[in-house]
Amino acid sequence: MFDPADPVFLADPYPAFARLRARGDVHHHDDLGLAVAVSHRASSAVLRHRSLGRIWSDATPLEQFASFNMLHRNSLLENEPPAHTRLRRLVSSAFARGHVERLRPTVRALAGRMVESLSAAIAADGEADLLEHLAQPLPVAVIAELLGVPEEAGPQLVEWSNAIVKMYEYGLPDEKRTEAEQASEQFAGYLRELVDRRAAEPGDDLVSHLAGSDLTGDEVVATAVLLLMAGHEATVNVIGNGVRALLDHRDQWDLLIADPALADSATEELIRFDSPLQLFERTATEDVEIAGHPVPKGAKIAALLGAAARDPEVFDDPDALDITRDKNPHLGFGGGIHYCLGAPLARIEIAAALDALVTTLPDLRCAREPQRRDEFVIRGLRTFPATTA
Repeated sequence: MFDPADPVFLADPYPAFARLRARGDVHHHDDLGLAVAVSHRASSAVLRHRSLGRIWSDATPLEQFASFNMLHRNSLLENEPPAHTRLRRLVSSAFARGHVERLRPTVRALAGRMVESLSAAIAADGEADLLEHLAQPLPVAVIAELLGVPEEAGPQLVEWSNAIVKMYEYGLPDEKRTEAEQASEQFAGYLRELVDRRAAEPGDDLVSHLAGSDLTGDEVVATAVLLLMAGHEATVNVIGNGVRALLDHRDQWDLLIADPALADSATEELIRFDSPLQLFERTATEDVEIAGHPVPKGAKIAALLGAAARDPEVFDDPDALDITRDKNPHLGFGGGIHYCLGAPLARIEIAAALDALVTTLPDLRCAREPQRRDEFVIRGLRTFPATTA
Protein backbone atom coordinates (compact mmCIF):
# COMPACT_ATOMS: atom_id res chain seq x y z
CA MET A 1 0.00 0.00 0.00
CA PHE A 2 1.16 3.58 -0.55
CA ASP A 3 2.22 6.14 2.05
CA PRO A 4 0.46 9.46 1.23
CA ALA A 5 3.19 11.41 3.05
CA ASP A 6 6.13 9.79 1.21
CA PRO A 7 7.88 12.39 -0.99
CA VAL A 8 8.82 9.71 -3.53
CA PHE A 9 5.18 8.63 -3.81
CA LEU A 10 3.96 12.24 -4.05
CA ALA A 11 6.44 12.97 -6.85
CA ASP A 12 4.96 10.15 -8.97
CA PRO A 13 2.14 8.09 -7.44
CA TYR A 14 1.23 6.29 -10.65
CA PRO A 15 3.60 3.28 -10.42
CA ALA A 16 2.19 2.52 -6.95
CA PHE A 17 -1.33 2.76 -8.34
CA ALA A 18 -0.44 0.36 -11.15
CA ARG A 19 0.84 -2.21 -8.66
CA LEU A 20 -2.41 -1.95 -6.69
CA ARG A 21 -4.57 -2.31 -9.81
CA ALA A 22 -2.66 -5.46 -10.74
CA ARG A 23 -3.66 -6.98 -7.38
CA GLY A 24 -7.35 -6.08 -7.56
CA ASP A 25 -9.99 -3.39 -7.97
CA VAL A 26 -10.42 -2.38 -4.31
CA HIS A 27 -8.07 -2.44 -1.31
CA HIS A 28 -8.38 -1.36 2.31
CA HIS A 29 -5.90 1.34 3.29
CA ASP A 30 -5.26 0.98 7.00
CA ASP A 31 -3.62 4.38 7.48
CA LEU A 32 -6.42 6.24 5.68
CA GLY A 33 -9.02 4.12 7.44
CA LEU A 34 -11.07 3.35 4.34
CA ALA A 35 -11.22 1.22 1.22
CA VAL A 36 -9.83 2.66 -2.02
CA ALA A 37 -11.08 1.76 -5.50
CA VAL A 38 -8.17 1.76 -7.94
CA SER A 39 -9.67 0.55 -11.22
CA HIS A 40 -11.80 2.70 -13.50
CA ARG A 41 -14.84 0.45 -13.21
CA ALA A 42 -14.68 0.31 -9.42
CA SER A 43 -14.04 4.05 -9.08
CA SER A 44 -16.92 4.81 -11.42
CA ALA A 45 -19.17 2.53 -9.37
CA VAL A 46 -18.17 4.33 -6.17
CA LEU A 47 -19.07 7.71 -7.67
CA ARG A 48 -22.41 6.55 -9.11
CA HIS A 49 -23.78 4.04 -6.58
CA ARG A 50 -26.91 5.50 -4.98
CA SER A 51 -26.16 3.81 -1.66
CA LEU A 52 -22.76 5.50 -1.48
CA GLY A 53 -23.29 9.13 -0.55
CA ARG A 54 -21.58 12.30 0.57
CA ILE A 55 -22.55 12.11 4.23
CA TRP A 56 -21.14 15.11 6.05
CA SER A 57 -19.59 14.60 9.48
CA ASP A 58 -18.91 17.79 11.41
CA ALA A 59 -15.34 18.65 12.30
CA THR A 60 -14.91 18.43 16.05
CA PRO A 61 -14.91 19.83 18.64
CA LEU A 62 -18.05 21.53 17.31
CA GLU A 63 -17.49 24.79 19.18
CA GLN A 64 -14.12 25.21 17.43
CA PHE A 65 -15.37 24.68 13.87
CA ALA A 66 -18.71 26.50 13.69
CA SER A 67 -18.03 28.32 10.40
CA PHE A 68 -16.23 25.43 8.68
CA ASN A 69 -19.11 23.09 9.52
CA MET A 70 -21.76 25.63 8.45
CA LEU A 71 -20.17 25.96 5.01
CA HIS A 72 -20.18 22.20 4.52
CA ARG A 73 -23.57 21.39 6.05
CA ASN A 74 -25.12 23.77 3.51
CA SER A 75 -23.05 22.71 0.51
CA LEU A 76 -24.65 20.77 -2.32
CA LEU A 77 -21.42 18.72 -2.50
CA GLU A 78 -21.92 17.43 1.04
CA ASN A 79 -25.64 16.61 0.81
CA GLU A 80 -27.68 13.77 -0.63
CA PRO A 81 -31.28 13.79 -1.95
CA PRO A 82 -33.68 15.30 -1.20
CA ALA A 83 -31.55 18.19 0.11
CA HIS A 84 -29.04 17.80 -2.73
CA THR A 85 -31.81 17.70 -5.34
CA ARG A 86 -33.26 21.00 -4.12
CA LEU A 87 -29.86 22.71 -3.84
CA ARG A 88 -28.61 21.54 -7.24
CA ARG A 89 -31.88 22.52 -8.96
CA LEU A 90 -31.69 26.05 -7.58
CA VAL A 91 -27.97 26.49 -8.28
CA SER A 92 -28.28 24.94 -11.77
CA SER A 93 -31.15 27.30 -12.51
CA ALA A 94 -28.92 30.27 -11.68
CA PHE A 95 -26.13 28.84 -13.87
CA ALA A 96 -28.61 28.28 -16.69
CA ARG A 97 -29.02 32.03 -17.11
CA GLY A 98 -26.08 31.92 -19.51
CA HIS A 99 -23.28 32.74 -17.09
CA VAL A 100 -20.77 30.31 -18.60
CA GLU A 101 -21.21 31.47 -22.19
CA ARG A 102 -21.29 35.09 -21.01
CA LEU A 103 -17.82 34.58 -19.58
CA ARG A 104 -16.19 32.88 -22.60
CA PRO A 105 -14.77 36.07 -24.20
CA THR A 106 -13.78 37.40 -20.76
CA VAL A 107 -11.84 34.20 -20.03
CA ARG A 108 -9.95 34.39 -23.32
CA ALA A 109 -9.10 38.05 -22.73
CA LEU A 110 -7.95 37.38 -19.16
CA ALA A 111 -5.79 34.43 -20.24
CA GLY A 112 -4.22 36.48 -23.01
CA ARG A 113 -3.48 39.38 -20.66
CA MET A 114 -1.95 37.10 -18.02
CA VAL A 115 0.27 35.28 -20.51
CA GLU A 116 1.48 38.65 -21.80
CA SER A 117 2.37 39.49 -18.18
CA LEU A 118 4.24 36.18 -17.88
CA SER A 119 6.07 36.91 -21.14
CA ALA A 120 7.08 40.38 -19.98
CA ALA A 121 8.34 39.03 -16.65
CA ILE A 122 10.43 36.39 -18.41
CA ALA A 123 11.84 39.02 -20.77
CA ALA A 124 12.76 41.25 -17.83
CA ASP A 125 14.19 38.68 -15.42
CA GLY A 126 15.00 35.63 -17.52
CA GLU A 127 12.35 33.55 -15.79
CA ALA A 128 9.00 33.89 -14.02
CA ASP A 129 6.57 31.69 -12.12
CA LEU A 130 3.80 30.36 -14.34
CA LEU A 131 1.57 29.74 -11.32
CA GLU A 132 1.92 33.31 -10.08
CA HIS A 133 1.27 34.95 -13.45
CA LEU A 134 -1.34 32.61 -14.96
CA ALA A 135 -2.51 29.44 -13.23
CA GLN A 136 -3.42 31.07 -9.89
CA PRO A 137 -4.90 34.43 -10.95
CA LEU A 138 -6.91 33.20 -13.96
CA PRO A 139 -9.53 31.02 -12.21
CA VAL A 140 -10.00 33.40 -9.30
CA ALA A 141 -10.48 36.35 -11.69
CA VAL A 142 -13.05 34.34 -13.65
CA ILE A 143 -14.93 33.22 -10.54
CA ALA A 144 -14.82 36.76 -9.15
CA GLU A 145 -16.45 37.93 -12.40
CA LEU A 146 -18.98 35.09 -12.19
CA LEU A 147 -19.95 35.90 -8.61
CA GLY A 148 -19.73 39.67 -8.94
CA VAL A 149 -16.81 39.97 -6.52
CA PRO A 150 -14.30 42.83 -7.04
CA GLU A 151 -11.22 41.49 -8.83
CA GLU A 152 -8.92 43.13 -6.25
CA ALA A 153 -10.43 40.83 -3.62
CA GLY A 154 -9.08 37.81 -5.50
CA PRO A 155 -5.83 37.29 -3.55
CA GLN A 156 -7.72 37.30 -0.24
CA LEU A 157 -10.28 34.79 -1.55
CA VAL A 158 -7.44 32.51 -2.65
CA GLU A 159 -5.76 32.77 0.75
CA TRP A 160 -8.99 31.75 2.48
CA SER A 161 -9.62 28.94 -0.02
CA ASN A 162 -6.11 27.54 0.39
CA ALA A 163 -6.50 27.43 4.17
CA ILE A 164 -9.92 25.76 4.05
CA VAL A 165 -9.02 22.98 1.59
CA LYS A 166 -6.13 21.88 3.80
CA MET A 167 -8.85 20.24 5.94
CA TYR A 168 -9.39 17.66 3.17
CA GLU A 169 -5.92 16.20 3.69
CA TYR A 170 -5.19 13.38 6.15
CA GLY A 171 -3.26 13.89 9.40
CA LEU A 172 -3.51 17.70 9.40
CA PRO A 173 -1.79 19.38 12.39
CA ASP A 174 -3.93 21.35 14.85
CA GLU A 175 -2.62 24.76 13.79
CA LYS A 176 -3.71 24.16 10.19
CA ARG A 177 -7.17 23.09 11.38
CA THR A 178 -7.41 26.33 13.37
CA GLU A 179 -6.37 28.33 10.30
CA ALA A 180 -9.08 26.57 8.26
CA GLU A 181 -11.77 27.62 10.76
CA GLN A 182 -10.53 31.21 10.85
CA ALA A 183 -10.54 31.35 7.05
CA SER A 184 -14.06 29.87 6.97
CA GLU A 185 -15.33 32.51 9.38
CA GLN A 186 -13.75 35.38 7.45
CA PHE A 187 -14.82 34.04 4.05
CA ALA A 188 -18.40 33.52 5.22
CA GLY A 189 -18.52 37.01 6.75
CA TYR A 190 -17.24 38.62 3.55
CA LEU A 191 -19.83 36.81 1.44
CA ARG A 192 -22.72 37.57 3.80
CA GLU A 193 -22.04 41.26 3.29
CA LEU A 194 -21.88 40.75 -0.48
CA VAL A 195 -25.13 38.74 -0.51
CA ASP A 196 -26.89 41.46 1.49
CA ARG A 197 -25.73 44.11 -1.00
CA ARG A 198 -26.82 42.03 -4.00
CA ALA A 199 -30.20 41.30 -2.40
CA ALA A 200 -30.76 45.06 -2.05
CA GLU A 201 -29.27 46.00 -5.44
CA PRO A 202 -29.21 42.95 -7.77
CA GLY A 203 -26.82 42.81 -10.72
CA ASP A 204 -26.23 40.40 -13.61
CA ASP A 205 -24.01 38.08 -11.57
CA LEU A 206 -24.43 34.66 -10.01
CA VAL A 207 -24.58 35.88 -6.40
CA SER A 208 -27.47 38.21 -7.32
CA HIS A 209 -29.33 35.32 -8.93
CA LEU A 210 -28.62 33.02 -6.00
CA ALA A 211 -29.68 35.71 -3.51
CA GLY A 212 -32.95 36.08 -5.41
CA SER A 213 -33.66 32.33 -5.31
CA ASP A 214 -35.22 30.15 -2.61
CA LEU A 215 -31.82 29.35 -1.12
CA THR A 216 -31.30 30.33 2.52
CA GLY A 217 -28.61 32.87 3.38
CA ASP A 218 -26.30 30.10 4.62
CA GLU A 219 -26.87 28.13 1.42
CA VAL A 220 -26.00 31.10 -0.80
CA VAL A 221 -22.80 31.69 1.18
CA ALA A 222 -21.87 27.97 1.13
CA THR A 223 -22.53 27.74 -2.62
CA ALA A 224 -20.36 30.77 -3.39
CA VAL A 225 -17.54 29.41 -1.24
CA LEU A 226 -17.82 25.98 -2.90
CA LEU A 227 -17.63 27.50 -6.39
CA LEU A 228 -14.54 29.48 -5.47
CA MET A 229 -12.74 26.62 -3.73
CA ALA A 230 -13.59 23.87 -6.22
CA GLY A 231 -13.21 26.04 -9.29
CA HIS A 232 -9.98 27.65 -8.20
CA GLU A 233 -8.12 24.64 -6.81
CA ALA A 234 -8.93 22.31 -9.70
CA THR A 235 -8.14 24.77 -12.48
CA VAL A 236 -4.89 26.00 -10.93
CA ASN A 237 -3.62 22.46 -10.64
CA VAL A 238 -4.74 21.29 -14.08
CA ILE A 239 -2.90 24.24 -15.65
CA GLY A 240 0.19 23.73 -13.48
CA ASN A 241 0.35 19.94 -13.71
CA GLY A 242 -0.72 19.99 -17.35
CA VAL A 243 1.72 22.55 -18.72
CA ARG A 244 4.52 20.84 -16.83
CA ALA A 245 3.49 17.53 -18.47
CA LEU A 246 3.40 19.13 -21.92
CA LEU A 247 6.86 20.62 -21.47
CA ASP A 248 8.16 17.24 -20.27
CA HIS A 249 6.64 15.66 -23.40
CA ARG A 250 7.89 18.18 -25.93
CA ASP A 251 6.36 16.38 -28.90
CA GLN A 252 2.91 17.04 -27.44
CA TRP A 253 3.69 20.71 -26.77
CA ASP A 254 4.92 21.09 -30.36
CA LEU A 255 1.78 19.34 -31.63
CA LEU A 256 -0.38 21.87 -29.78
CA ILE A 257 1.67 24.75 -31.23
CA ALA A 258 1.13 23.35 -34.72
CA ASP A 259 -2.60 22.89 -34.13
CA PRO A 260 -4.07 25.10 -31.38
CA ALA A 261 -7.50 23.63 -32.20
CA LEU A 262 -6.33 20.63 -30.13
CA ALA A 263 -6.71 22.74 -26.95
CA ASP A 264 -10.06 21.12 -26.10
CA SER A 265 -8.84 17.52 -26.40
CA ALA A 266 -5.59 18.53 -24.69
CA THR A 267 -7.63 19.85 -21.76
CA GLU A 268 -9.31 16.47 -21.26
CA GLU A 269 -6.00 14.62 -21.56
CA LEU A 270 -4.24 16.85 -19.03
CA ILE A 271 -7.05 16.30 -16.51
CA ARG A 272 -6.68 12.54 -17.04
CA PHE A 273 -2.90 12.37 -17.11
CA ASP A 274 -2.20 14.04 -13.75
CA SER A 275 -5.47 14.46 -11.89
CA PRO A 276 -5.75 17.60 -9.70
CA LEU A 277 -8.01 15.71 -7.30
CA GLN A 278 -6.65 12.27 -6.49
CA LEU A 279 -9.26 10.91 -4.09
CA PHE A 280 -13.00 11.41 -3.53
CA GLU A 281 -14.79 9.81 -0.56
CA ARG A 282 -18.22 8.24 -0.23
CA THR A 283 -20.01 6.73 2.81
CA ALA A 284 -22.26 3.66 2.60
CA THR A 285 -25.87 4.37 3.60
CA GLU A 286 -26.52 0.61 3.55
CA ASP A 287 -24.40 -2.50 3.03
CA VAL A 288 -22.80 -2.25 -0.43
CA GLU A 289 -20.42 -4.35 -2.52
CA ILE A 290 -18.01 -2.71 -4.98
CA ALA A 291 -16.11 -5.03 -7.33
CA GLY A 292 -16.58 -7.84 -4.81
CA HIS A 293 -15.36 -5.76 -1.85
CA PRO A 294 -17.94 -5.38 0.95
CA VAL A 295 -18.57 -1.87 2.27
CA PRO A 296 -20.71 -2.08 5.43
CA LYS A 297 -23.27 0.58 6.23
CA GLY A 298 -21.50 3.60 7.73
CA ALA A 299 -18.08 2.66 6.30
CA LYS A 300 -16.19 4.83 3.85
CA ILE A 301 -14.77 4.03 0.43
CA ALA A 302 -12.88 6.35 -1.91
CA ALA A 303 -12.52 6.51 -5.66
CA LEU A 304 -8.81 6.90 -6.35
CA LEU A 305 -9.18 9.10 -9.41
CA GLY A 306 -5.50 9.16 -10.30
CA ALA A 307 -5.42 5.37 -10.40
CA ALA A 308 -8.64 5.13 -12.43
CA ALA A 309 -7.18 7.54 -14.98
CA ARG A 310 -4.30 5.18 -15.79
CA ASP A 311 -6.38 1.98 -16.07
CA PRO A 312 -5.18 0.08 -19.19
CA GLU A 313 -8.56 -1.64 -19.52
CA VAL A 314 -10.08 1.73 -20.39
CA PHE A 315 -7.25 3.87 -21.78
CA ASP A 316 -4.89 2.78 -24.56
CA ASP A 317 -1.26 3.25 -23.48
CA PRO A 318 -2.44 4.99 -20.27
CA ASP A 319 0.98 6.21 -19.13
CA ALA A 320 1.48 8.11 -22.40
CA LEU A 321 0.44 11.75 -22.77
CA ASP A 322 -1.62 12.00 -25.97
CA ILE A 323 -3.46 15.26 -26.59
CA THR A 324 -5.21 13.72 -29.63
CA ARG A 325 -6.81 11.00 -27.48
CA ASP A 326 -10.45 10.78 -28.59
CA LYS A 327 -11.68 8.13 -26.14
CA ASN A 328 -11.15 9.78 -22.78
CA PRO A 329 -13.80 8.90 -20.17
CA HIS A 330 -11.73 10.24 -17.26
CA LEU A 331 -13.38 10.81 -13.89
CA GLY A 332 -11.60 14.09 -13.17
CA PHE A 333 -14.88 15.96 -12.70
CA GLY A 334 -16.45 13.20 -10.63
CA GLY A 335 -19.56 11.28 -11.62
CA GLY A 336 -23.17 10.65 -10.71
CA ILE A 337 -25.27 13.30 -9.00
CA HIS A 338 -22.16 15.07 -7.67
CA TYR A 339 -20.64 15.61 -11.13
CA CYS A 340 -18.87 18.98 -11.04
CA LEU A 341 -21.30 21.81 -11.76
CA GLY A 342 -18.47 24.08 -12.86
CA ALA A 343 -16.89 21.63 -15.33
CA PRO A 344 -17.90 23.63 -18.46
CA LEU A 345 -16.33 26.79 -17.08
CA ALA A 346 -13.16 24.97 -15.98
CA ARG A 347 -12.77 23.53 -19.49
CA ILE A 348 -13.03 27.00 -21.03
CA GLU A 349 -10.39 28.38 -18.64
CA ILE A 350 -7.88 25.57 -19.23
CA ALA A 351 -8.27 25.65 -23.01
CA ALA A 352 -7.93 29.44 -23.05
CA ALA A 353 -4.73 29.24 -20.97
CA LEU A 354 -3.23 26.62 -23.30
CA ASP A 355 -4.15 28.60 -26.42
CA ALA A 356 -2.63 31.80 -25.03
CA LEU A 357 0.57 30.02 -23.99
CA VAL A 358 1.30 28.26 -27.28
CA THR A 359 0.44 31.40 -29.25
CA THR A 360 2.50 33.86 -27.19
CA LEU A 361 5.24 31.66 -25.70
CA PRO A 362 5.92 28.73 -28.05
CA ASP A 363 9.51 28.46 -26.72
CA LEU A 364 8.34 28.08 -23.10
CA ARG A 365 10.40 25.75 -20.91
CA CYS A 366 10.88 24.91 -17.26
CA ALA A 367 13.67 27.09 -15.91
CA ARG A 368 14.33 24.35 -13.35
CA GLU A 369 12.39 21.57 -11.69
CA PRO A 370 9.00 22.83 -10.41
CA GLN A 371 8.40 22.29 -6.69
CA ARG A 372 5.45 20.02 -5.89
CA ARG A 373 3.05 20.59 -3.01
CA ASP A 374 3.52 18.05 -0.22
CA GLU A 375 -0.16 17.01 -0.28
CA PHE A 376 -1.83 13.92 -1.65
CA VAL A 377 -5.57 14.52 -2.12
CA ILE A 378 -5.20 17.84 -3.94
CA ARG A 379 -2.29 17.35 -6.32
CA GLY A 380 -0.48 20.39 -7.61
CA LEU A 381 2.68 22.43 -7.81
CA ARG A 382 3.95 25.00 -5.33
CA THR A 383 6.25 26.78 -7.81
CA PHE A 384 6.68 26.62 -11.60
CA PRO A 385 9.71 28.63 -12.74
CA ALA A 386 9.39 29.10 -16.50
CA THR A 387 11.69 30.56 -19.15
CA THR A 388 12.10 30.76 -22.91
CA ALA A 389 15.90 30.48 -22.87
